[in-house]
Amino acid sequence: MAAAKRKRKVVEQRERILSAARSLFSTRSPAEVTMTDIAERAGVARATVFNHYPSKHALLEAITEEMFAYYAGMLESAIENRDAPTGALILALFSQMGTGIEAFHGFYKGIFREIAKINLGLDEGGHGERARERANRLLIDLFSRGIERGDIDRRHDAASLASAFEAIVNGTIVHWLYDDATEPLRLRMLRAARIFLGPVAVPRGGARDSEPPVLVPDEGIIAKLKVPRRFRPTRR
Repeated sequence: MAAAKRKRKVVEQRERILSAARSLFSTRSPAEVTMTDIAERAGVARATVFNHYPSKHALLEAITEEMFAYYAGMLESAIENRDAPTGALILALFSQMGTGIEAFHGFYKGIFREIAKINLGLDEGGHGERARERANRLLIDLFSRGIERGDIDRRHDAASLASAFEAIVNGTIVHWLYDDATEPLRLRMLRAARIFLGPVAVPRGGARDSEPPVLVPDEGIIAKLKVPRRFRPTRR
């Protein structure tokens, strides 16, 4: 009983620290936030923060790992959907990423540079990198299935499509976060998706222009990230 109580306390402390860091990173860049700031916001001793995360880098990596886990959850949901054409599923990925990032504009503006480091291979070997590799494998699997089903042009290989997808997604997000947020990110992401799909998706029942399906990541991930209910995807 005592061991279970200690374990529960450790888990609760870790979540309070992560929650405090997410909140602070929504208004200030990670470089401007100190571990003392995080400890004060979490209501724990500074030493407790370091017990869980020996450096700010470790804390940032834990947060980016959560981001990639959420993304992987959407990809798993897309793969589980055997009815929608692959083009519609790709539209859904663009759309829901746009909605989610816009909902947490300040947080993503502060943290996306850390995500970019992992995407660019500048931060290798950690949990964030492994989570990113898992998401990339799922994305390749989604394109591979599309090629096999005939709704993705067979002239393209899945790995190249996944690479192009990531480049367009990241470029669109970075431009919106740091250069021009004058329109909703979801609209910009949908426009980018249709540019990407133009030479890639084989039309099947108007898939490229239909409303994208809803992709629902694991509810545990949603709860952990404190996604507001109004921004949570719901099954239809």
